[in-house]
Amino acid sequence: MPKPRHFLPLLMAAALLPGCDMARRIVNAPPSPVAGQEGFVRGFIGGVAADEPAAAAAARALLSAGGTAADAAAAAGFALTVTLPSRAGLGGGGACMVYHPRMAQPVALLFLPGARESVSGADRPAALPLMARGLFALTTQIPGARPFEETIAPAEQYARFGVPMSRALAADIAAVQGPLFQDPQIRAVLARTDGSAFPVGERFTLPALAGSLTVLRTVGVGDMYQGGLARRYIEGVAAVGGGTIGQQELRAALPAVHTATVIDARGGDRVAFLPLDGGVAAAAGLRALAAGQDANAAAARALAVATAARRGGGDAAQLIDRADLPPGALPNLPASTSVTVFDRNGGAASCVFTMNNLFGAGRIVPGTGIIMGAAPGVGSVEPPLMAAGIAWAPNIRGFRMAAAGSGQAAAPMAVAGPLFAHIWQNRVPEDAVDEFSPPSARAQIAACPEHLPRSPRGCGAAADPRGAGLALGTPQ
Repeated sequence: MPKPRHFLPLLMAAALLPGCDMARRIVNAPPSPVAGQEGFVRGFIGGVAADEPAAAAAARALLSAGGTAADAAAAAGFALTVTLPSRAGLGGGGACMVYHPRMAQPVALLFLPGARESVSGADRPAALPLMARGLFALTTQIPGARPFEETIAPAEQYARFGVPMSRALAADIAAVQGPLFQDPQIRAVLARTDGSAFPVGERFTLPALAGSLTVLRTVGVGDMYQGGLARRYIEGVAAVGGGTIGQQELRAALPAVHTATVIDARGGDRVAFLPLDGGVAAAAGLRALAAGQDANAAAARALAVATAARRGGGDAAQLIDRADLPPGALPNLPASTSVTVFDRNGGAASCVFTMNNLFGAGRIVPGTGIIMGAAPGVGSVEPPLMAAGIAWAPNIRGFRMAAAGSGQAAAPMAVAGPLFAHIWQNRVPEDAVDEFSPPSARAQIAACPEHLPRSPRGCGAAADPRGAGLALGTPQ
């Protein structure tokens, strides 16, 4: 019987001969990335815009690895809990608009930092933490999701091995540094040994938060609500003045899918908004701009609708149409942060995250690294205006545009202005943000003028140039 042939030595020998470039390339070529590894998707991957650069990079990596827009938005959300903990955290929550061409229309996912049953005895009442469950629910909204643990991995790496201090976080620390650094645990991770804040560009780590993220990645999100992490969180919140959270109260804190507030746009497109006061206000502002009102009149209209909605003024659609609303007035509103993502298949997510106050309740839960969100409706704590929207073409099931905004009372117009500029005036994303978002607001948008998945031509994303964010994607 003839001996088996050994091809590898022959191939290696051939690679050493002149003119055998093909064999040499076969031997030396690095392995191609597989699904779940950055670089798996070649060419057009979609795009992302976020208020903080490292979070945008985490989202882009998920898109490049084959993740959906929902996966990428979840990765950005987890990353922001590390890179911008002043505005996003596991102790807080958020709200997202989500779309995929298989959907009849975009849906709204709400996971707001929860109100408490009782805050007696608390000097810094903590909100019920919805962020982890909300981001998990987000990944289930678009088919084809990557394993959930992949969305946590970038944040875990940032927290454990360090991430540069961003301009956004440095500015937030500077705004409240005195009272913020009174908490020794926050001071230990966000300040140098001399008590000064880390300067922009210097790396910092959050070891305890890295441990909590590891638990979420390896054990599962449920552990924060009915497992070992839940017990540590409940005990820690009580120890630092956040009040007593009941185990059943924490277990019952769940995200929810809601029907969006929808209005007609131009050319057969429609726009869906979060069914919250900020989303309804953005819809009213967009409708005012489309009717020919100037930016100031549209902003006043948005504020009037937001005020009425916050005071329980009735059905959202009726508020948008009512002409008899009095001028709006809102108290000081807390900070938030936003991200928009679209993938190569026409999926999109537009999210806003918040702690209901800058750095939430201002205290880290011992043993977890998690900053408590501030309980809404207690004292002067008001929830922010959560403004986000997605435009799509129902007749062709195509994604057109996603927008999300922050900036207190101006947040709704940070969504309405760029939507109007792109859909009605055909402005490119950068110009739509630069010229049509209010000066005090920060808008993040993504747009595909020829609709995805029909054509990626002209697709792009834009981060507000007045902020410290970043837009990433594939140039067309």
